[in-house]
Amino acid sequence: MAERSFAKEVLHLKTGKGETFRGEGILAITKALLENGVGYVAGYQGAPISHLMDVLADAQDILSDMGVHFEASASEATAAATLAASVHYPIRGAVTFKSTVGTNVASDALANLSSGGVTGGALVIVGEDYGEGSSIMQERSHAFAMKSQIWLLDPRPNLPSIVKAVGDGFELSEATNSPVMLQVRIRSCHLLGEFEAKDNVRPTMTVKDALEHPKRDIERIVLPPASFLHEQEKISKRRPAAIDYIRSNKLNEHFGPAGGKVGIICQGGMYNGVMRALKRLGLASLHGDCDIPLHVLNVTYPLVDDELLAFAKDKECILVIEEGYPAYIEQEIRAILHKAGARCAVEGKGPFPEAGELTGPVMYSGISTFMTQFAGDLLPAVARAPNRPEQDTSKLAKTVPARPPSFCIGCPERPIFAATKLVEQELGEHHIASDIGCHLFSINAPFDIGATTMGYGLGPASASAFNDKKAERRSISFLGDGGFWHNGLVSSVGNAVFNDNDGVIVVVDNYYSAATGGQDILSSRANNKSKSTQHTIKKAVEGVGVKWVRQIDHTYDVNKMRASLKEALTTKVKGPKVIVASSECMLNRQRREKPLKRAAVAEGKRLTRTRFGVDEDVCTGDHACIRLSGCPSLSLKTLDDPLRDDPVASIDQHCVGCGNCGEVADAAILCPSFYQADLIQNPTRWDRLFSKWRNRLITKLQTRREKKQLVFSGGLS
Repeated sequence: MAERSFAKEVLHLKTGKGETFRGEGILAITKALLENGVGYVAGYQGAPISHLMDVLADAQDILSDMGVHFEASASEATAAATLAASVHYPIRGAVTFKSTVGTNVASDALANLSSGGVTGGALVIVGEDYGEGSSIMQERSHAFAMKSQIWLLDPRPNLPSIVKAVGDGFELSEATNSPVMLQVRIRSCHLLGEFEAKDNVRPTMTVKDALEHPKRDIERIVLPPASFLHEQEKISKRRPAAIDYIRSNKLNEHFGPAGGKVGIICQGGMYNGVMRALKRLGLASLHGDCDIPLHVLNVTYPLVDDELLAFAKDKECILVIEEGYPAYIEQEIRAILHKAGARCAVEGKGPFPEAGELTGPVMYSGISTFMTQFAGDLLPAVARAPNRPEQDTSKLAKTVPARPPSFCIGCPERPIFAATKLVEQELGEHHIASDIGCHLFSINAPFDIGATTMGYGLGPASASAFNDKKAERRSISFLGDGGFWHNGLVSSVGNAVFNDNDGVIVVVDNYYSAATGGQDILSSRANNKSKSTQHTIKKAVEGVGVKWVRQIDHTYDVNKMRASLKEALTTKVKGPKVIVASSECMLNRQRREKPLKRAAVAEGKRLTRTRFGVDEDVCTGDHACIRLSGCPSLSLKTLDDPLRDDPVASIDQHCVGCGNCGEVADAAILCPSFYQADLIQNPTRWDRLFSKWRNRLITKLQTRREKKQLVFSGGLS
């Protein structure tokens, strides 16, 4: 069950020639793949292009009808390796994953693919994100493209440009026998727009055809001496062919006047931001007309020297705008101009931040600074006015609280870390290795657990250095079910078995690849019509040789979770100890159950919802429950009672009835203030009678208690 369904939207992929296609960028990319005769598509889910994989998954029937094979790959390396189908056969193939993490994982396959080269077009669609909300480190794919001689496209963020870039990518790949990267950002993936569609094209050769007519070209196999010749071919043949194709097909674009004292060179993906900033400065119109010469690099690698020298010919200074660090494009343009003896000055990261996302305010500030310094006379009077007021956001930092990432309400992973804290209170602190995924939120309050995170599925691998059996304590490492199947089974668990590691490994199994959008994986409990699921993690770890394994099927049982952790940390059994802690992701569970519940209520069926609350009279106000749970629905409430100064715990209306707060209170032997209430919708006649009887009894008991209370009348004299 993915985070979002595109079942209705993918029907627009059947749009034909002469019709207008409307939708998001990710749908446009899929449509462009079909229009350009793609033969197979693979990929791994992950922000910021996780929804592209969801679109492809929902469009499987349409892809299949067109003779296109689609696979949701086990990892980015698996996806990249599928491009081998384009090495010997004239089949167009595409893969997609987020970068740079995904590119790093896929680096072995991509490097080999680039070395041997391709016959059919091979397109690698990578998503990058440099903002504060990015779930990964903000590195760039540009360095990988330069290292392996993979051509890098960065189209302008509008649907016609993105669709054109897909076709250009395939043709550039085939013209140069090299794989091509197509870089997209969130602003490209989810923008809305339209373009004139073409008919979908069946692949000229399908993977079925290739299987039935196998080919083999030893010159494309990466093995000495061919591998040495490949490197020579990249520079002597493929790169010149790429530059010639880019130049002759005008893949890069020019906007604005032909000449001027200053000019701007930007990545294609930065075009909208640049134009918005120029519009605010009075140097561009809403229709895209600009007063400053603008050279847009829809291909950011390789650069075409002739185009850049021609652009710089009559200019005093050029501003190079590129997102991320290092400034690869700026450095290369400086080298090109210097080598040619051009006198044009170059500005780049000077007026911009060295790293980070080029948001609207950042872009405006950078271009404004450049224009004021080098071409102030071109700015309208309003833009040149001194002390122009800008929005003051400094007060926001003081008044708006920080929101670090946290577990969802009712998350089944929360009790796992509450149990871990309770065990550490008893046995002392341990070295804890974290991993990429939702469980990484445990590094924040209230749990404050975890020392490192080294890669998807590599939590236990990062703890392998602490394999000292003479130590009095064992290491604890966590990894999720998504990371387990991605890389963890071999690199972490298998490695621990092989090296007889004595640490404790907790596999957090929430039934999905939850952190990337809730896609199904091998161990998912749901039936998937196109995938094989329900392969248990317990059997997998036993299959690689783990002897000590515990399966917990209800992580909300904090006492059982704590007991299992304590047993793993104290048992005399040697070798890796694996605890598989399983409970369904609450977010996906709500997505699955809420439509069913709404339908049941609409049909008049009896439905019971469990809610939890806190008895204000019993709560002591020490807030230990909050410190051990951290659930967002568990907050504080100030009482009207003048004799009670401290606020008490309170559960708000967002509670999903998971019961974790009460379980934590019980396991930690806290106050018994938590109570369970069952809310009944469409009650039966018996439910109503029972409710009346119960209310009368409660009223009677309350009246009797009030009669026993001391009452003070009158005042002090």
